[in-house]
Amino acid sequence: MQNHPIPSVTDPLQYRAIGLVRGIYKPQDDENFTRGTLIDSKGNEIDSVLLGRVINLIRNHVCLEKPHLWVVYPRCRNNQNLHLQVTGIWEPSTLKKDLIKQEGLNKDSSSKVDSDDLLEGDDYFSIRGELVFTKPEEKEVVIKIRQKPRNQQKKALPFKVKLKGDVPINYLKHFVSLNVRRIDYQLFVEDFQAIAALNHQPKHNKTKKNTKK
Repeated sequence: MQNHPIPSVTDPLQYRAIGLVRGIYKPQDDENFTRGTLIDSKGNEIDSVLLGRVINLIRNHVCLEKPHLWVVYPRCRNNQNLHLQVTGIWEPSTLKKDLIKQEGLNKDSSSKVDSDDLLEGDDYFSIRGELVFTKPEEKEVVIKIRQKPRNQQKKALPFKVKLKGDVPINYLKHFVSLNVRRIDYQLFVEDFQAIAALNHQPKHNKTKKNTKK
């Protein structure tokens, strides 16, 4: 089990949008377990889906009646409404105990139960991508995230995440790294770092030459 739910950056220009939200996952219904809402401590209901890799884990080890710290990918439906893709759960104290019980390990074994506490706190997001829009006077920021294709046959389309915050306009077309905090249904920029300018090469339109016969 890794020591942090958000992996360390391995490349200065590594795109990503990942965060942590504490709440209760409520499935849409019994037949549609993978679609539902995350309900936070304020009662805010955020539209959510479970990704395949986490479904069995939740069904076998997680009590859905209690709040948990979920690892999520943020998306913006229609560039407005916050939508979350649940990819994991951060609760070493529970999950590791279950693993110890399953494997029949002694409680006093060398398997240490990690702490659930994180320095960043709840509702922290790490957003890294290209700044494609900023309007400081309106506190509006849009970051484009490029995904790695899961296989060579399918091309992963980029997506945009809308944030609230102040990023100067001179950083447009720059790769930026932002520390972000969720408040209710919006993501707010706490601080950012400009990593590098992105040089986009213009696409040349291929035109067919007219040939006279």
